Amino acid sequence: MQKLSIITVFLLVFTLLTGCNSDGNQQDKVKAKAKVKVKVKVKEPVNLATVATMSETGHEGVLMGALNDCISVVDMKKINSWNFGIWLNREDNWVTYTWKKPIKTDRVTLWFWGDKEHVKSPESYKILYFNGTNYEEVKNSRGLRTEVESANNTTFDPVTTTSLKIEVNVSQGAYASLVEWEVYQSGEYVPFAPVVVAGEDRDVMTGGKTYLSGAVRSLQEVDKTTWSMVSGPGKVTFAEKNKLVTTATFDEKGDYVLMLTAKSGRMSSSSELKVKVCNPPAEKRLDVVYTKKYSIDNPLWNSRAKALIVDWIPHCIDYIERTDLKVGEGGLDNFIEAGKALRGEKHGSHKGYVFSNAWVHQTVESMCIALMVDPKGDREIIAAQAKMKKTLDKWIPIILAAQEPDGYLQTAWTLRDTSKWHQRWSPEGRGNHEGYVAGYFIESAINHYTLTNGSDKRLYDAAKKLADCWVANIGPGKIEWYDGHQEMEQALVRFGRFVNDMEGNGRGDSYIQLAKFLLDSRKNGIEYDQTHLPVQQQYEAVGHAVRASYLYSGMADIAAETRDIDYESAVMSLWDNLINKKYYITGGIGSGESAEGFGADYSLGNDAYCESCSSCGMIFFQYKMNLAYHDAKYADLYEETM
Repeated sequence: MQKLSIITVFLLVFTLLTGCNSDGNQQDKVKAKAKVKVKVKVKEPVNLATVATMSETGHEGVLMGALNDCISVVDMKKINSWNFGIWLNREDNWVTYTWKKPIKTDRVTLWFWGDKEHVKSPESYKILYFNGTNYEEVKNSRGLRTEVESANNTTFDPVTTTSLKIEVNVSQGAYASLVEWEVYQSGEYVPFAPVVVAGEDRDVMTGGKTYLSGAVRSLQEVDKTTWSMVSGPGKVTFAEKNKLVTTATFDEKGDYVLMLTAKSGRMSSSSELKVKVCNPPAEKRLDVVYTKKYSIDNPLWNSRAKALIVDWIPHCIDYIERTDLKVGEGGLDNFIEAGKALRGEKHGSHKGYVFSNAWVHQTVESMCIALMVDPKGDREIIAAQAKMKKTLDKWIPIILAAQEPDGYLQTAWTLRDTSKWHQRWSPEGRGNHEGYVAGYFIESAINHYTLTNGSDKRLYDAAKKLADCWVANIGPGKIEWYDGHQEMEQALVRFGRFVNDMEGNGRGDSYIQLAKFLLDSRKNGIEYDQTHLPVQQQYEAVGHAVRASYLYSGMADIAAETRDIDYESAVMSLWDNLINKKYYITGGIGSGESAEGFGADYSLGNDAYCESCSSCGMIFFQYKMNLAYHDAKYADLYEETM
């Protein structure tokens, strides 16, 4: 337990250092919910891209399948979704389509997106075809326009090939975005078998069900789709075996293979997925151990702890207390101005990002944990801890003065532009990090309580007031809401456990229930913030890696607390996908191929993003899995990440 305590310091301050949630324009780089055309009647002209497979150079923001989903920029606006394909911002911008048999074509259409400020038209592009040996440019290209939000049609002399390639030139330092690439049949139509995707491999608990959501792309009408069992130790029961979206249950533990088959005329195609059926976790989770005063005696962590306590945390204190912070930053001054506003005094506006409060709360938490370390007579540590004590005495009244009368706390709201931000917890305000900063405040309050052994409950009581405010406003029959950036979910579970342990009588249960409600509300959205599917049906790690790992951590909390079998199956599936298909041998996650997030399975380039914040989230996730499943492999892996 000594090691875990100082590791907490390390993780929290490292999060502070990286400022990992400065999303900037990354939130625009998202993938809309998949639009799969199960039945497509053949008509001229035929878009052969529908049945092609895609590869590309390996860009940030690439979304496999987005370029040939038949959703143009115009269509995206009509359905109010953004289904981005590839962000082009380097010298080697190329994309290929490949077909299982030769196609004949003489025309393509490219759709580019732009915002007229940061994302603009590319300079040019050229089209190449595979001649059996290598790629060569098509002859007599006519068109080659690069206008944004417009059908850029290009014709050329007919080619017969199994692969086309586009090479795009972008101005240095600029961004362009290719969102759709259509390829049209030349001459007589040649039928293709449907393209079938069964879905991601997953785990399911015995007694539970797995949610199947297959996809079929076809140029002609699909006559029939069927789910079947290929192999397995027991019996599989499909709720509706002829529906793409259905469920399956299993009567025995073990490894199964399921198949989805689509038939179109005399042609058919199939796709398989693996399901591991395993026993659910033990009925009772492991107990939580709360940090109290401790000492460190370890060759590695002694020096790391001292560096953090003596150098890093004091630096954070000094920086947060500055009043000359630049645009994009924000510190204690936001709390000072919010306090003035609540007292009816003249005040300044909010500085920095909407989530900048988190840096203050994280530093409070770090100070509390660092103050629990036995300095063992080290004068430098003693001096640094003295500074931290004075800082907490100064900061706590300032932070509490910024709390709204009903318990709500976020200085970006209190100091908001009232002509633009009208409502808390609004669907349009999911990017305002209301839950993100609130969650960090709650977690700082827990550590302050343990630092003082409950003798100083100022932050604890304020955290209860904040959590009660959320419970009073969000839930069944009230507001259905979730934050675009997860954190509140795991904070509420942690706080619910803590309140129950400190006060008893189930007084923290409502916080745990709210955490589950927030998780259950995530649906009908996008992969970027993991709202593309209900969380119980998510089996693959996608989107922003920090958000994802925080989500999975909160889901593991709910699995441990409620024994919800769908949550147990989902978190085990996500863990399996992460560790076996999207995890670096260094313990990092997030290859950076999709807006600070994940790429496809096994796509683990050497120029990975692997942000320290996603590593923090992964450690949280592994720790919660260890609590739920009582298996030392999770502790081994979070130690590897550290």
